[in-house]
Amino acid sequence: MAESNTVEERAERSTGPAQADLDKCVHCGLCLNACPTYRELGVEMDSPRGRIQQMIQVSNGGPIDADYIQHMELCLACRGCETACPSGVPYGRMIEAARAEIEAQRERPWTTRLARRFIFNRLLPSRVMLEIAGAGLYLYQACGLQKVVRATGVLGLLGKFGRIEALAPTVEVPFFFSQIGKTFPAEGERLHRVAFLAGCIANLTFCRLNEATVRVLQKNGCEVVIPGEQNCCGALHVHSGLKEEARALARNNIDAVLDGEFDAVITNAAGCGSTLKEYHELLADDPEYREKAEQFSLKMKDINEFLASIELNPNMGRLEYTVTYQDSCHLLHGQKIKAAPRKLLHAIPGLTFREMPNADVCCGSAGIYNIVQNDMAMQILEHKMTSVNVTKAHVVATANPGCMLQLEAGARLYGTGQRVAHVVQLLDEAYQLKA
Repeated sequence: MAESNTVEERAERSTGPAQADLDKCVHCGLCLNACPTYRELGVEMDSPRGRIQQMIQVSNGGPIDADYIQHMELCLACRGCETACPSGVPYGRMIEAARAEIEAQRERPWTTRLARRFIFNRLLPSRVMLEIAGAGLYLYQACGLQKVVRATGVLGLLGKFGRIEALAPTVEVPFFFSQIGKTFPAEGERLHRVAFLAGCIANLTFCRLNEATVRVLQKNGCEVVIPGEQNCCGALHVHSGLKEEARALARNNIDAVLDGEFDAVITNAAGCGSTLKEYHELLADDPEYREKAEQFSLKMKDINEFLASIELNPNMGRLEYTVTYQDSCHLLHGQKIKAAPRKLLHAIPGLTFREMPNADVCCGSAGIYNIVQNDMAMQILEHKMTSVNVTKAHVVATANPGCMLQLEAGARLYGTGQRVAHVVQLLDEAYQLKA
């Protein structure tokens, strides 16, 4: 993948937030209570309104200084403010543009540049590198070293780094990479033909979720194709200000699926889905891919959205669980999907559903936010688990792998050991009882 070189070369490609988007904000303040960082800190500069005002100052020639960068990077980009905003301010693309502008015009410390280059340019786009990293993490976990390290209490001495290690996902073998390139037939009559985008890290750490997704689609009359040339969706790159890298990944995914005559392209990761659905914005200035990106975006469906739109196979066993649901920010606020996952949960026989307070407020995961802004992420998570605990639910359902990891940590630290599951995993479990 092509890499940016000098700050000047990157700056030439960066425009920052569009003036038309900045002008939409009327500074009414209705976004304040929807913003997790404002709810925690009560600081205007860490609210959507305050951040937009800072963006305006930069667009008028103000400096991109350390203070500005701190406020932009403390934002979770959860887009809760978009749902609250009566003026339709597209805050998500504004914060992404602001971060791209920061990335273009400010040189990071060499250690940070090295780490970012490895993660974003080497690891996430490469199946081989992901498998090597997954094998290393699996050995660390499977040989018992992780348990020893955690039992000794040494992580407590490492401060933030110790807390981050506690968020490390469990590697699942066999990796789902072995399924990429395969086609799975529908059970019974074929009603739909869909492509499934399996993600990047999810092929190492959410392999069983991906398998459950395929099974549930098959149960609902879908022939499931897992395109062999797919790669990382680029969501983490976009959120981190690396738009050129994200565009390269987007072009590859479009080429991997667009000519496959699919009824829909499916993802089970709400964070990925939000970016995948916005490829037409990401590639709006690309004359070769602009129209292709629009066609691709129209076909993209979250797994909850797709299943709720068809006649769901009702042949399920009973799950005698009490379940609550945490809205994934990029499903609710990014994709505007609220009812679909709840509809699916209500369709499972035996299941008791209890709505939690503030289900629409971020859990603190936000891609890699809980790593790079761990203190704030854990503060937000503690308050989220207070809402979960009120429901006395045995299971916390959600629609995004990143949220699952964060909520699992929350259940251990601040909860009552609740099980955390993706909505599609509960559907799969119910179907398996009738297999």
